[in-house]
Amino acid sequence: MKKEVLKKRIRAVRREMKKAGISSLILTKPANVTYTTGFLGDDSWALITKGCVYLLTDSRYIEQAQKECSCSKIIQHTSSLARAVASLAKKLKSIKVITIEKSASLAEFESLKKHVKARIKTAANIIETVRSVKDSTEIAAIKAAASKSAQALRQTLAYIKPCTTENELAGMLDFQIRRLGATNSFDTIVAFGPNASRPHHQPGRRKLKSKDTVLIDFGARYKGYCSDITRCFALGRPSKFYLKVYDVVQQAQAAAMKMVKAGVRVTKVDAAAREVIRKSDLPVYGHGTGHGFGLEIHESPFLKAKSSEKLEAGQVITIEPGIYLPGKLGVRIEDDVLVTETGCRILTRPPKAGPHSPLLPGSKC
Repeated sequence: MKKEVLKKRIRAVRREMKKAGISSLILTKPANVTYTTGFLGDDSWALITKGCVYLLTDSRYIEQAQKECSCSKIIQHTSSLARAVASLAKKLKSIKVITIEKSASLAEFESLKKHVKARIKTAANIIETVRSVKDSTEIAAIKAAASKSAQALRQTLAYIKPCTTENELAGMLDFQIRRLGATNSFDTIVAFGPNASRPHHQPGRRKLKSKDTVLIDFGARYKGYCSDITRCFALGRPSKFYLKVYDVVQQAQAAAMKMVKAGVRVTKVDAAAREVIRKSDLPVYGHGTGHGFGLEIHESPFLKAKSSEKLEAGQVITIEPGIYLPGKLGVRIEDDVLVTETGCRILTRPPKAGPHSPLLPGSKC
C-alpha cells in the first residue's frame, strides 16, 4: 500500500483519537490493523501513539510485514502480544494510559491489565468512524473485487444443469473466484427452489431440478476488500408468480437506490424498499435493506428501520431487498453502490447495464 495513503489514514485516526482524549491506542481487530498499517496477516496488533505506529507480530509474519507496512515500526514478539505491549510501553516512558479497542476479547483485556503497568481503558469505533468513508484506493479495490465476482459468476453459470447439487455449485463458484486471484468475502450461499426462502441458507446436497430456481449470494475479496452480490435465476421457464416476485424485488431495490445520496437518513432508504413490497401485498423481509462493507463484510452504516445514521459521500453500501415465502421460494437482489453527493454509483453492474434478468443465459421465457 502506498505510503501517502497510509499517512493520510493515520492523520485521520489521530484526529479521532484527539477528539476522544486518547494518546495511545491498541488495535486488535484484524481489519483495523490492516487499515492503519497495510498488514494483511493474522494474530497481530497495532499500537498508535502521537509519534509512531507500531505493528506487533511474530516470526511467521515478519517478512510479510516488512513488505506491506511502509509506515510502521515492526516489533517481533516471542511470548504474547500483551507482554510485547508491556515491554514497548516500558520503553516509551511517556505512556501513562493505554486505550484498547472495546471489541477486544475479555481475555485480551485481562492479559493487558496483568502485564502492563499503565492504566488500561477501552474505546469504541475510533477506527471504524474513519473507515466508514472510503478513499480512492479502497473504492478501486472494491470495484475490482466486484468485477472479479461478476466474472466468476459468468464462468460458473455454464455449470448449472439438472442434478447439480447446491454444494457443487457453491464449490465451483469459489473455485472460479480463486482462479481470478481473489478469495471469498464470506461463505457462499447457494439455494435451490424453496431453500431460497431462508436468507442465510447453507448449501447442501439438494439437487437442481429441471424446472427450478437458484439464489446465489456471494462475494470476492481482493487486496483485502470485499464485494457482496446476490443474484437469482430460473432453470427453464419460470412461473408467472416467480416473475412477479422478482419484478417487485427489482422495483424495491430501484426505489431504495433512488433515495441514496449523501445526507439522507438510512431509515428513508430502508423504508423506500419496504413500501414497494408492502403495496404489492407480498411479505416484507425481516433483515436490513443493506449495510456498509469494505475490509469487513459488515460495516457501518446499517440500513434498517431504526437508526439515526445518515449516509456520507464515499461510503460503499449494499442494497438487498428480498421476498421470502417459506416452503415455496425466495428472491433477493443485491448490488454494491458508492454513495455520492448527488446520488449513487452502482459498482456491481457494467456501465449502462439494464435491469437484472432471472433467466439463465440461453434460456427463453
